[in-house]
Amino acid sequence: MNTAVMSSPETTVHSAQGAPLVVANDLARTFDVSPPWLNRVLERKPRVLLHAVDGVSFSIERGKTLALVGESGCGKSTVARLLVGLYGPTRGGFQFDGQDAHAAFKTSEGRKLRRRIQMIFQDPYASLNPRWIVQDIVGEPLREHGILTDKAALKQRVGELLQSVGLSPLDMGKYPHQFSGGQRQRISIARALATEPEFLVCDEPTSALDVSVQAQVLNIMKDLQRQQGLTYLFISHNLAVVRHVADQVGVMYLGRLIEVADKQALFATPQHPYTRMLLDAIPQMKHTGRARTPVQGEVPNPLNPPTGCAFHPRCPHANARCSAERPKLQALNGVQVACHAVEEGRL
Repeated sequence: MNTAVMSSPETTVHSAQGAPLVVANDLARTFDVSPPWLNRVLERKPRVLLHAVDGVSFSIERGKTLALVGESGCGKSTVARLLVGLYGPTRGGFQFDGQDAHAAFKTSEGRKLRRRIQMIFQDPYASLNPRWIVQDIVGEPLREHGILTDKAALKQRVGELLQSVGLSPLDMGKYPHQFSGGQRQRISIARALATEPEFLVCDEPTSALDVSVQAQVLNIMKDLQRQQGLTYLFISHNLAVVRHVADQVGVMYLGRLIEVADKQALFATPQHPYTRMLLDAIPQMKHTGRARTPVQGEVPNPLNPPTGCAFHPRCPHANARCSAERPKLQALNGVQVACHAVEEGRL
């Protein structure tokens, strides 16, 4: 871990106690997607609320990686934006190193906290300003947080950051359009590392890249984690990528966590029927020629979710209780899982 982090006495205390660096507790975010007020009055339509994230709780130990997986629209990216302060929570909270992060974001302490929490966005083509050269893009956090003001020192530091992600200091004078997708994502990583953060929120950082380039970027991220003691929240829909980078995996469905387990346990003995279906859909060389079971059905409309367990219309093990009562995430069989069928031993 870098010296800037270790110099904080508060950080040292928490490290000694072994407390999780990141703790999300009942985190929820609701969006009002109602038609305009006049339309509602004239057409007598009610307000419409979208529960994008609905009571998500997890913790991440220092230096570890938690991966969130699930189909598109399950709330993964909303969780990411809640953790970096781009959204405020409708309910619940998020503690970072023992500190209420969302309360801190609203105060003068928020700037210090933002130095310690950074984000890598999904699309390297959209997240870099096309009118800025790389030196300005990577150097912006250093200037914004007052870390470096001397031009020569700033230029030297940007060169070091580019080298740390496998690029050359000579690339500083180029524009984003002069780079490939993988190189642009490396620039995004260098920018995120500029403030020497402890926690990186990675929102599908390799989904827009070719498979071979994905591997290069993932290896860079793993190397940086080992060298600097970084903690990651890694969001992905690609389970092969998750298997490579994660220590723990959380499976999301319609805004809620339905299973949280260590990587080895989740891939070896998945508990929730939805997790089993996701894993069964992955092509495997040793099963060439075997008919694979696709994930059945469609994700329900999040504006009108099913009663009880949100997965019950697609679940082969659902019964009357599943359609009436929403399961809670609880410790079962050595993992955390929200499923009546697992709880009752029906699988």
